[in-house]
Amino acid sequence: MDTPPVVPVDSLEGSLIEKINFLTKDFEKKYGFPPEFIARVPGRVNLIGEHIDYCGYAVFPMAIDQEILMAVKPRQDQHLELSNVNPAYEDYSCELMNFDIDKGVPHWFKYCLCGVKGIMENSSKSKNKLKGLSARIHGLISPGAGLSSSSAVVCAAALAFAHVNGLVYKKQELADYCARSERYIGTEGGGMDQAIAMLATQGTAKLIEFNPLRAHDTKLPSGAVFVIAHSLAEVNKAASSLFNCRVMECRLAAKVLARIHGINPDSMTRLADVQFLLNKTLPEMASLAGLYLHDDPYSKEEVSKLLEMTESQLENKILSENTKDVNVFKLRQRALHVFQEAHRVWQFRDICNSGSVTALQELGQLMFDSHSSCRDLYECSHPQLDNLVEVSRNHCLGARLTGAGWGGCMVALVPENEVKSFIDHLKENYYKNLPTARGRDLDEIVFATQPGSGAAIFNL
Repeated sequence: MDTPPVVPVDSLEGSLIEKINFLTKDFEKKYGFPPEFIARVPGRVNLIGEHIDYCGYAVFPMAIDQEILMAVKPRQDQHLELSNVNPAYEDYSCELMNFDIDKGVPHWFKYCLCGVKGIMENSSKSKNKLKGLSARIHGLISPGAGLSSSSAVVCAAALAFAHVNGLVYKKQELADYCARSERYIGTEGGGMDQAIAMLATQGTAKLIEFNPLRAHDTKLPSGAVFVIAHSLAEVNKAASSLFNCRVMECRLAAKVLARIHGINPDSMTRLADVQFLLNKTLPEMASLAGLYLHDDPYSKEEVSKLLEMTESQLENKILSENTKDVNVFKLRQRALHVFQEAHRVWQFRDICNSGSVTALQELGQLMFDSHSSCRDLYECSHPQLDNLVEVSRNHCLGARLTGAGWGGCMVALVPENEVKSFIDHLKENYYKNLPTARGRDLDEIVFATQPGSGAAIFNL
């Protein structure tokens, strides 16, 4: 099916029905009338391929069981009325024709507005014909965990707003609209989160390529399960310049490598662009980056001279609004991570397809290698994440940070007959002595997961 499924809620079963029933009653209690449908969008875990989607490279995520649920009632006016089951998040309302998404504090409702804006910008209907909605969100993905809760909110809002207005889009189109519109909040992401949210299918991970967007089902080898464990170090990537700084360092590395090889850097925005023009393999590109880029950080002055522009031109033409104050750039380290990590993605896919008796051990080693690269070359880990991976090391096949990093979750590959003992090991040796874990339901923080399905509408 090319478009997100629209199915009756009575065709569902299990815990999802319980969550929907709770949200339906909560919506009616809030607004005084029942919702007409529920938009569901899953979170995701990226198995390998961190911080490379915005460089033009393929990634390897899967959807998880945790989700964002949005209960919706269409309106006859152009009013947006947004509320959240979590009382910590304030209500918000505005008019369709009169809202702004500033890049200040990334309040939860701004992610909803990004989704609405993504549809408005691509609607076949004139804007004055579009209808508003009343919506209530039930977030079942831990925020700040690196499991894509914010992008799931964007996608849920876009899916709901399109459905309210009778607009039907292909999954790939919705993923693209959501990826573009999320940038209004200040995050320079690459599209992986929105792609897996829309394109996921039950039981398979996806190798996702970009430009054009393509998703390939990949069956994971039998005999092992992925366990997600939250380090309990939380980070909001849009509120931090670290994420956007890495995007910019990769962009500058692409331009500098292009200039060194006699290519006009003006149109080079991604490291994949340079690889394409040089017609080199990923290991060859890693060698070139190691050879031509120096280990010491590049100053703004040095980058400007290499690109034959003034520092002012660099700031205004290339750097994003929230990276203009960054004065040093680690181009070699970032480029090495990207080229090597992109290669690991394809190795991961090939091992999954190989049927090798050592497949699980090989996948695990790639995951450990990926974490080391994220920690040492991309510097997007966190001491608590590093500790969690080390505590896991001799008790699983492989483990790595997942998501943007700087906190959030680890994903570990665990033999399926050892999942309980592995989770118990983490509870005893990581969470037991962690002050932020006290009083928390650890089963919500560390859990096994299977590849889940993508976004859908459930009619009530």
